[in-house]
Amino acid sequence: MRRDRALFWFTVPGILAVLLFHYVPLLGNVIAFQNYQPFIGIWHSTWAGLDNFAVLFNGDQKFLHALINTLQLLLIQVVFVFPAPILLALTLNSLISERVKRLVQNVLYLPHFLSWVVVVAIFQQMLSNGGLVNVLLRAQELGTWNIIGDPDLFKALLTSQVIWKDTGWAAILFLAALSRVDSHLYEAAAVDGAGRWRQTWHVTLPALRGLIVLLLILRLGDALSVGFEQIILQQTSVGLEVSEVLDTYVYNHGLLAGQWGVSAAVGLVKGIVGVVLVLGANRVAHVFGEEGIYRR
Repeated sequence: MRRDRALFWFTVPGILAVLLFHYVPLLGNVIAFQNYQPFIGIWHSTWAGLDNFAVLFNGDQKFLHALINTLQLLLIQVVFVFPAPILLALTLNSLISERVKRLVQNVLYLPHFLSWVVVVAIFQQMLSNGGLVNVLLRAQELGTWNIIGDPDLFKALLTSQVIWKDTGWAAILFLAALSRVDSHLYEAAAVDGAGRWRQTWHVTLPALRGLIVLLLILRLGDALSVGFEQIILQQTSVGLEVSEVLDTYVYNHGLLAGQWGVSAAVGLVKGIVGVVLVLGANRVAHVFGEEGIYRR
């Protein structure tokens, strides 16, 4: 502490910001156990006990529908979104020209800095009924295909938007890990007769395994959050039946419908589930010899 006191002082603003904006607001979860009314505040709202959790335990249809949609999107994103940065990093790492590699990286990073409002607007301009794709289809007399307003394609649309927006940025960590792989390992594998695919399987992927496990565990902590802004901006085009998830359920039943206690209860349970998933996944990682997010 004495030796590194200057570094510790530099961390103080960050620690204060985390405490102020992440930990102090946790005290507001008390409204999950109240008949909370914002006009009279926490101190004067009456206690409701566990009544607000009834939607979870009594099988409220709207809640169950939001939960099912959330789990479906979670499964889709784990299968398709999570591996995308890994595949992109492996592809970029295979490029021989450093100039081309940097150019491609810079182009792929750019969508990350766009807000979801801009991203959704771009997709609407391209794929809506009056978008560029349908204009070209009409010009060729091939009919139209309103992808934006098709409920059957909504989950696929969300997944493609996430991949387009965040894959390039998420690949940075994997590229950094790949840059630390000793080139002599590839040379030794080549001498032993290993081709490009075997080098990837036996050298590259083992080097990324610890990072993949760590990021997967962290993703599980936020597993039930599948993109509030992205979904709320597109709900009106497809309806609540296919687009309602837990985050939008909390918004629609809390801020809009005034069920503050119920929404806080759902949010609290969602956070607890995230913590349990992280701790459970971390223990599984220890069983397989990985450090996870903390050591035993």
